[in-house]
Amino acid sequence: MAKWETVVVETDLLILGGGFSACGAATEASYWAKKKGLKVTLVDKAALDRSGAVAMGLSAINQYVGIRDGENTVEDYVRYVRGDLMGISREDLVFNIARHVDSTVHLFEKWGLKIWKDEQGKYVHEGRWQLMINGESYKVIIAEAAKNAIAAAGGEIYERVFVVEPLLDGNRIVGAVGFSTREDKFYVFKAKAVIAGMGGAVHVFRPRSVGEGFGRSWYPPFNSGSSAYFTIKAGAEMTCQEIRFIPVRFKDAYGPVGAWFLLFKSRAISAVGGDYMAVRKNELQNWAPYGLVKPIPANLRNYLGMLDVEQGYGPLYMETDEAIKNIAAQYKDDPKTFKKKMKELESEAWEDFLDMTISQAILWAALNVKPEEKHSEIAACEPYFIGSHSGASGAWVSGPEDLPTPYKWGYANMTTVEGLFAVGDGSGASSHKFSSGSHAEGRIAGKAAVKFIVEKGKAPKVDNAEVEKLKEKILRPLDLWAKHKDETTDPEVNTNYILPRQYLHRLQKLMDEYAGGVVSGFKTSNSLCLRGLELMALLKEDSEKMAAREHHELMRVWENNQRTWQAEAHIRSILFREETRWPGYYFRADKPKMDDKNWKCFVNCTWDRKTGEWKLAKKDIWTLPGA
Repeated sequence: MAKWETVVVETDLLILGGGFSACGAATEASYWAKKKGLKVTLVDKAALDRSGAVAMGLSAINQYVGIRDGENTVEDYVRYVRGDLMGISREDLVFNIARHVDSTVHLFEKWGLKIWKDEQGKYVHEGRWQLMINGESYKVIIAEAAKNAIAAAGGEIYERVFVVEPLLDGNRIVGAVGFSTREDKFYVFKAKAVIAGMGGAVHVFRPRSVGEGFGRSWYPPFNSGSSAYFTIKAGAEMTCQEIRFIPVRFKDAYGPVGAWFLLFKSRAISAVGGDYMAVRKNELQNWAPYGLVKPIPANLRNYLGMLDVEQGYGPLYMETDEAIKNIAAQYKDDPKTFKKKMKELESEAWEDFLDMTISQAILWAALNVKPEEKHSEIAACEPYFIGSHSGASGAWVSGPEDLPTPYKWGYANMTTVEGLFAVGDGSGASSHKFSSGSHAEGRIAGKAAVKFIVEKGKAPKVDNAEVEKLKEKILRPLDLWAKHKDETTDPEVNTNYILPRQYLHRLQKLMDEYAGGVVSGFKTSNSLCLRGLELMALLKEDSEKMAAREHHELMRVWENNQRTWQAEAHIRSILFREETRWPGYYFRADKPKMDDKNWKCFVNCTWDRKTGEWKLAKKDIWTLPGA
């Protein structure tokens, strides 16, 4: 076995991840931990300043309720999420996040985030729930607060350490193991409670951008399903694993379209000039009552555009030039002011991408696109697994103590594994929390985890023999490479191993063709899913033969394994739910209609740690009183 040093770290609370939810957990937990004399340790695969979904920045905060100004109520937000998820949402969790999110946004502003304000000093809204920001350094600001809080409480931060497997004592979490992506070190973290906030999953499906564009995606390509893998392998009950998110974005560089729809009031059209949201309006009746709510659910907006493409009306375009000219038109009688406003709008159009998706600005420049003069192509992306945006996949967690929810068995945001909490993309059925809501949810879980430790915490009992087995398993790809690397002259052709990129291509091809990816028009069926599971069983056998040449490739091996577990949970959940509820995210061709009578429910799944078998079950929907 590779001779790596074993580093043992003992702590009270272990926070896994470095994105907004993990930073929220660290900031809040450190405050309470300091009062109780507890130690907080955060472990990040990357570096805290630029890790997570907001690593590059963001041009808007997408969840702000506006309670203090009487703009909305928390119940309003619950209704919004209910409609967008076609009736499938944990309303207790959505409520809990929504009632705390405004205070989180106010903290962001206190820490230095620039939020746009109008002449009266009011926040500038992009849409009903969205605030415009100068957000290139958004993540840096939030990370600084987390680092300061941990330091003030005497905690520790480990960066460039990739956590792989959970450590358990029966049904109790006692820590985690992982490895350095820079040094020959294997880490054993022992803890009384663990918060999983390691992000969602990207590149489970074949991306639209391939070849020289491989690695470009809308959500960060380094999100490999770590949260799902960790909670599934711990034996936690999972939910909404069938709900993947497919955003429509500017094509090939994945630039977000939110500012164009909400702030600039732009239209999306087909190549023949039709506004598919207007032309296909009657199709929404087929998905009532959810197709009739305002705003129209994201998946149905996708679906109407997909129908145009299927019927040969593609490609689709965002009418950027029309939108800019419409806004400036009110100044047309004053040529000087008109010219100034056009310049201002043009600047805002470019800044939208320079704040968060620089590659889109580069692509616009390369394609000679001037947004004030020429429209730009948009397209549906490949599927992503996230619990924080318009998707809902994640762990099934306990609800808040003060609500009459039936989903309550422990501390807020604790999974069905004792002492294991999930936040952000790691917690399920509570979508539309975005960056601010993920941070708020992290704060909720951070406080709850400290309370758990104070009331029920005990010294973690770690099986050292199990740790040694995990170390051998995790480092095995390095040994495989060392043993067989000299048998062939081409490292990519060897009968005794495969390289991580080769495995990833196979996984993506499988998911694309059998589980409803881009190449299949996001359509699947019972037979396709069953065949996909057959091929996945063979792929999982070959996962034992992935080799790694160095630290970075070892990380790629385990990212692939994490994506595979997320993929399997997804296929099994689609199979179980015998309807099409989210056309535009996926379409079951053999069950083409929504069935509210039988399937207005959560689909939950659990992997049994003892038997290795999957169990799937329905869970009833609970509706928040007054909403």
